[in-house]
Amino acid sequence: MDKAQILVASNRGPVSFSIGDDGSVNSRRGGGGLVSGLSSVTAETDTLWVCAALSDADREAASAAPEGRLDKAGHDLGGALVRMLDIPAGTFANAYNSVANSTLWFVHHMLYDTPNKPAFDAGFHAEWEDYRAYNSAFAEALLTGSAEGAKVAVQDYHLALVPRMLRGRRPDLRIAHFSHTPWAPPEYFRMLPGRVGRELLEGMLGADHVGFLSTRWADAFLRCCETFLRAEVNWENRTVDYGGRVIQVGVHGLGADADGLRERASAEDVAQRRAALRELVGDRRLVLRVDRTELSKNIARGMAAFGELLRDRPEWRGRVTHLAFAYPSRGDVAEYRAYTESVRAAAEAVNAEFGTPDWTPVVLEVNDDYPRSLASYQIADVLLVNPIRDGMNLVAKEGPVLSENGVALVLSTEAGAADDLGSDALLVNPYDVSETAAALHEALAMDGDERRKRNDRLVEAAVALPPQRWFLDQLRALG
Repeated sequence: MDKAQILVASNRGPVSFSIGDDGSVNSRRGGGGLVSGLSSVTAETDTLWVCAALSDADREAASAAPEGRLDKAGHDLGGALVRMLDIPAGTFANAYNSVANSTLWFVHHMLYDTPNKPAFDAGFHAEWEDYRAYNSAFAEALLTGSAEGAKVAVQDYHLALVPRMLRGRRPDLRIAHFSHTPWAPPEYFRMLPGRVGRELLEGMLGADHVGFLSTRWADAFLRCCETFLRAEVNWENRTVDYGGRVIQVGVHGLGADADGLRERASAEDVAQRRAALRELVGDRRLVLRVDRTELSKNIARGMAAFGELLRDRPEWRGRVTHLAFAYPSRGDVAEYRAYTESVRAAAEAVNAEFGTPDWTPVVLEVNDDYPRSLASYQIADVLLVNPIRDGMNLVAKEGPVLSENGVALVLSTEAGAADDLGSDALLVNPYDVSETAAALHEALAMDGDERRKRNDRLVEAAVALPPQRWFLDQLRALG
């Protein structure tokens, strides 16, 4: 196999596959600013991207490619070099669903219903072995594909053990690990079994550079290193001295891919969705949210706040529509299925209380439609982004970038994006429904000139570190 000087490792890759009616395997480029930014770098620098097969179609494509190398199997990947790993389905399910998404994600977002969960029994520890095996599969692929002295950028909590696995066998490699989620403070992180928590920290400290989206998350990680590893932390320089090595901890606040967004938003399908949305909303004001139905996104409380706005400020009844795109997520996790139903119930409650024959207060859309999301950014008057806890939240940055007439941003203090956008957003405590309702009123009543001035400053902050530069900054941090 060709040896690469730069390698990226992530659970989700830049391409996914589907099986057509005729049995053919068809490829589709992944979406989102992160994939766009990384893809632009990898296509230009002969970077090898190692990812996992996520579906049966992915597995079929990976198994048919020589050593999983999709770029050598005739697939159009825009110049990217991609190795897709066909990890056994049972191992993948335990590692990805049970450990990464149902344990680590819940810890870092501090979302456990602690009277009932978690319970780290023998079943969990067996699943943890599969999480190790999953990380080991990535490590082997990276070792096989890396040239002497190569730089390796490992992405997110799915692959926390990979840096140490690489370090033990290839000390020549320069390794970065980046977390796209928050990091739990020691008081919550200690919920994990001690051995598991230490293994996660030591795994990431196998890197030369450990990166986070916000200073808050970096500081929480450093505190965990002090508390659970008794590591020596230099807070001034943000370094961890552990195992005879000094590891740098950096903060890289991912921004919006403005050029890519604007180009995509200029397409005809977006214009068609925009016309349909304008017809739906009419001359009413538009409060928008665009989310996956992840537990952290706080959609139900946002709808309750909109209901309280209508209750306390009757002048808005019939004059404003709350358009909520809540696209289903992680349907194989029971908590997510239940939460999706609670979001539907919250929307129905507001509509039952305030709806009239010619006005539906909350329009809930659950079918994923990216062009429609882009169109909604263009025409929204208010963008509501109120997560309980979020590593960054690119919606808060993408909305102002595409706004045609300036959008007022109501933003949770617990989103990483609040670090960059807080001075021109209306910040709210995500648990405080009444404060959020008051902020929605302030946003709707905001003078148009003021809204546009704020929007201009939001855009400037939102695009300050676009995905391509965000990724290159991490490579530069490796020397």
